[in-house]
Amino acid sequence: MTQELVVLTLAGLVQVVQLALYAVPANLELGVGKTLSPRDPERLTKPLMEQVSTRTGRLARAYQNHNEGLLLFAIAALIIAVADESSWFTAACAWVYLIARIVYVPAYANGWVPGRSILFGIGWLSTVLMLLAALF
Repeated sequence: MTQELVVLTLAGLVQVVQLALYAVPANLELGVGKTLSPRDPERLTKPLMEQVSTRTGRLARAYQNHNEGLLLFAIAALIIAVADESSWFTAACAWVYLIARIVYVPAYANGWVPGRSILFGIGWLSTVLMLLAALF
């Protein structure tokens, strides 16, 4: 397995942890009656994420952000692996992506400004560099 695919697997596990980091407090704060409901707008006074604490809301947004970033990273990692274009550079980019995404979680949860945005940019740039490396 290429280093890029190893990192993709680990990034998937990070995503699992992120889900738990926001789902557990959300259930504690809202109660399972709300979190298990169909969440129809006419049944709620406002969206569930507007009813949780600031920190839980941030963790939920960090999770959603990783959903978006993970899609692009998965594309890059799979292209690198399938095209047999893995190199020290693409492997380094993959590891930088993973480290940035891991540190991003506490950065977002604790409201680190501009650290959160810088970490996002590092992860995104690493992914873009992997895509470009696959082409050249």
